[in-house]
Amino acid sequence: MRQLGNAKAIFSFSPGNILYKIGEISLFSFRFIPKLFTPPFEGYEIVRQIYIIGYKSLPLVTISSFIIGFVMTIHLIPAMRTFGVEDMVPNMSAISIIREIGPVITALVCAGKIGSAVGAEIGSMKVTEQIDAMSITGVDSYRYLVVTRVLATSISLPVLIIYACTIALTGGFVAEAIEDQMSFNLFIFKSFEFIYFHDIIPTLIKSVLFGFTIGIVGCYYGFKTEKGALGVGKSAHLSVVTSSIIIFFIDMLVVEIAHLFY
Repeated sequence: MRQLGNAKAIFSFSPGNILYKIGEISLFSFRFIPKLFTPPFEGYEIVRQIYIIGYKSLPLVTISSFIIGFVMTIHLIPAMRTFGVEDMVPNMSAISIIREIGPVITALVCAGKIGSAVGAEIGSMKVTEQIDAMSITGVDSYRYLVVTRVLATSISLPVLIIYACTIALTGGFVAEAIEDQMSFNLFIFKSFEFIYFHDIIPTLIKSVLFGFTIGIVGCYYGFKTEKGALGVGKSAHLSVVTSSIIIFFIDMLVVEIAHLFY
C-alpha cells in the first residue's frame, strides 16, 4: 500500500505537482552554467557521451526519419494533384520537415532513447550509492555526471536533427521518384525554392533547447531515484514523459516568438 501511494504521488499531474517539478528541475539546471566554466573539464567523458548519445542514435534516427519523409510525401502527392499543384510537393515536404517534423520527431525519438538511458543509468548509480562514493572521494558528481551528459545532448541533438532532416528529404525524393519519376536535381531545386534563412534559425535554436531539456531532465530524475530497481524504472519513465512534454512547450514558444520577428 505504501508503494502504491508513492507511485500515485510520483505520477500525479495536478497543477501544483507540475509547478513544483518545474521549479525543482529549474533549480537543478541553474547549477549547470557555473559548473560548465569552472575546472576541471571532463573532456574525455564529454567525448564518450557524445559517442554514446549521438553516434549510437544514428540507426534509429535514420530509419524513423526516412519513413516519415517517405510516408508524408506519399500522402501529399494525391492531395496536391487534385489542385493541380503537384510540383509544390517537394517544397511543402521540405518546409514541413525543416520547420517542425524533423526537429520535433527526432527530439521525441531521442527523448525515448537517450532520456530513459540517462535517467536509468544515473538512477542505478544513485540506488547503489556510487554517487555518494564519488562525493566521498572528492569527485564532483554533478560536474562528472550531469554537465558531461547535458553538454553531450546539447551538441548531439542539433547534429542529429540536421541529419534527420536530410534523411527525411531523401525519403521524400524516393517517394517522388516512385510516384512521378522526378529527377534528383529537380527535386532538390523544388525543395529549396522557397526556403529562407528564417526557416532554419528557429530549428537550430529548438535543437539546442531540445538537447538541453533531454539531458537535464534525465539527470534530474536519475539523481532523485529512490527505492531500488522500481525507482530506476520510474526515473526512466518520468524522464521520457517529462522531457517530451517540455519539448512540445519549447516548440510552441519558439514558433510563436519566431512569428513575431518574421
